[in-house]
Amino acid sequence: MNASSFKDCEAWRAQGLPLSTSSNEACKLYDAVLTQYVKWQNDETLGGIEGSISALLAADPNFVMGHVISTGLELAGTGSSIRLNKSLAGDVKRTVELAISQDISPRERLHVKAMELFSRGSYSGACDVWEDILVDHPTDMLALKFSHDSYFYIGAQNSLRDSVARVLPYWKPQQPLFSYLKGMYSFGLLETKAYDQAEKVAMEGLALAPEDAWSVHSVAHVYEMRAEVEKGLKFMESREKDWQKSDMLASHNYWHWALYFIEKEQYEAALDIFDSQIFRRCKATGSMLDTVDACSLLSRLEMEGVCVKDRWRELLQVTQPHTDDHVTLFNDFHFLMASLGAKESATSRRLLEGLQELAKEPGVNQQHQMANTVGIPVCQAMVEYDHGNYSRAVELLYPLRYNIVKIGGSDAQRDIFNQLLIHAAVKSENEHHKKLGRCLLVERDAVRPGSPLTTRLMQRAMALH
Repeated sequence: MNASSFKDCEAWRAQGLPLSTSSNEACKLYDAVLTQYVKWQNDETLGGIEGSISALLAADPNFVMGHVISTGLELAGTGSSIRLNKSLAGDVKRTVELAISQDISPRERLHVKAMELFSRGSYSGACDVWEDILVDHPTDMLALKFSHDSYFYIGAQNSLRDSVARVLPYWKPQQPLFSYLKGMYSFGLLETKAYDQAEKVAMEGLALAPEDAWSVHSVAHVYEMRAEVEKGLKFMESREKDWQKSDMLASHNYWHWALYFIEKEQYEAALDIFDSQIFRRCKATGSMLDTVDACSLLSRLEMEGVCVKDRWRELLQVTQPHTDDHVTLFNDFHFLMASLGAKESATSRRLLEGLQELAKEPGVNQQHQMANTVGIPVCQAMVEYDHGNYSRAVELLYPLRYNIVKIGGSDAQRDIFNQLLIHAAVKSENEHHKKLGRCLLVERDAVRPGSPLTTRLMQRAMALH
């Protein structure tokens, strides 16, 4: 990326997306931040996203959309909440005040409104506003990308697909970032089980931009969901040099690679990826995506009977400072894996009690609204499983199995809760649960035939009974 290729005031106007600033520099830097966000890539020549944001806010300190993208990105990272982070709360407030004091366009006003709703945990409300923007401005990439990420956080699988499908015809192939819509659309197709089409669309994206890590990630999901392990391994390896450049998504793609190794019972290879890539990156970035992947990978390995040694204690150093965040239930569940794994019962208790407290008066925060129905019972099931109370874990988890989608993440990420339920059922003292465990395995086999992991679990279930 070079700075001259970014859009100035006139170029944004020509695209029908005028920005309320007279600074060409601010317009170009806004484009630079947006481009890095879409590509999941910190461009060092621009000082990365952080450097670009600092330069952007310096170029025009009162540029409303500069504040929208800067504060919006921090919120979308889910590593911080306005409830605990006073500086972030101040940024939201300042953006709203700037918008009130200036004569900005209706589109920019809606952006401010969406960011403010998101900051209060009303993710669906924010998505509705971004969709309103896209009806009139289908090429507004910020609205599209923010809504894409937010649909992911609330498990709105059909919306993930349809929000991109609706705008695709309005984009011209020569428009910057056009190819990245393919990866986004592919991901929505994949999460709605349209695997063949998802693979085709992602490959179209990669033909246009081989370094598009989100398209790579989408194909990795397809092979995961179809249990095409060898294909997945070959694919990740053949394109590693391309997708590695996307430093914000690389760790997650390595996580997918490690899942194939777990399927194949190659636990040392999976641990090697954990040590050399996932944990190293998660410690360096503190990114929530990297952190939940690290927790999930260790949990899966432990369920397979692998000894992960001191890794939980090291990972706890990263998760523990987030115990009181409660930004998303998805994050909470993964932090709990770490505190349970590290045998840090005080932290586990604190996380659960904090969630119970917030569930009493959730306000508009959808994650806190779901705490009573989904969040707390899943946490309790994890604790019961950890204590060896398998039948209790089944009683808590089984009724929620079709609701867990609402915690967000992907089918592949949420699969850990399916696995947990199966393990609990198979290990339970209760005869009915044991039968249930076998039923769940039959069902799993029907959904992704030929999975070595499922075959192993079936053998284990038969041997136990």
